[in-house]
Amino acid sequence: MADDSSQVSGDGELADRVARIWRDVLNAHDRSAQATFFDLGGQSIAAVRIAGRVEDELGIQVDVGMLFEDSDLDGFTRHVRAMAGQSDAPAAGA
Repeated sequence: MADDSSQVSGDGELADRVARIWRDVLNAHDRSAQATFFDLGGQSIAAVRIAGRVEDELGIQVDVGMLFEDSDLDGFTRHVRAMAGQSDAPAAGA
């Protein structure tokens, strides 16, 4: 697991970083945010790469299978938030 310095502090920052990883791995910089993992040509190796980068860069372990079950960026981001112990609601004091 990554050290605490790589942990994401805010929900918006988490979503931005997950989106950047998603777009980098799937080469989807100019594609619709609504496109699914499969629409973007995602396969098992891309799923492993996304999950690995989320763990390496954000310190959050995610289930690769979630990319196949909830295959759009918003759904995957919700899964990452849940794994990080964050909710969809803003943190107190934010």
